[in-house]
Amino acid sequence: MSPTHATPAPASVPLSRTELLRWQFDLTWSLFEYHLERLEPDDFLWQPTAHCWTMHRSADGTWTLDWAETEPDPVPVPTIAWVSWHIGWWWSVTLDHAHGRRPRERTEITWPGAGPATVQWLRGLRTEWLAALDGLADTDLDATASFPRPADPAYTVAHMAAWVNTELLKNATEIGQLRLLRTAS
Repeated sequence: MSPTHATPAPASVPLSRTELLRWQFDLTWSLFEYHLERLEPDDFLWQPTAHCWTMHRSADGTWTLDWAETEPDPVPVPTIAWVSWHIGWWWSVTLDHAHGRRPRERTEITWPGAGPATVQWLRGLRTEWLAALDGLADTDLDATASFPRPADPAYTVAHMAAWVNTELLKNATEIGQLRLLRTAS
């Protein structure tokens, strides 16, 4: 599982902060892509335990998710379906903030379903994020960000971009581990 797309620049060429964030994102995405390429439709709704959060098809064909306003203890194990919806939710809202749009509510984020449609949705969010990230100059990174910490003006666009990289890495790891467990079972 080696990253194939993220090669550091030669040491003699200093990276800007924006370039470093882009490099970090590309590294994270290459690790995620390893699992995305291998996901099967049945992987998405596989439940490794009875105590899971997942997605459920409604009578009208849309998908709803398990959710609690206060995180339960113990926290349910999310399925790949739930984690992929979660990525789509936080990334859509991050993009709304990055583009100065009204951030969508959790209930406005629609999960496409188990299989290729969700993989394409996530790849589309990646494309939109890269356009936003590539449009930033280092000076833009110092502006105050309203997400993911809206109540704290100390957080900047640089923090938001670094958070995207970290959150994606965490969620990619969760999906990868679930996929590996299902394959091994």
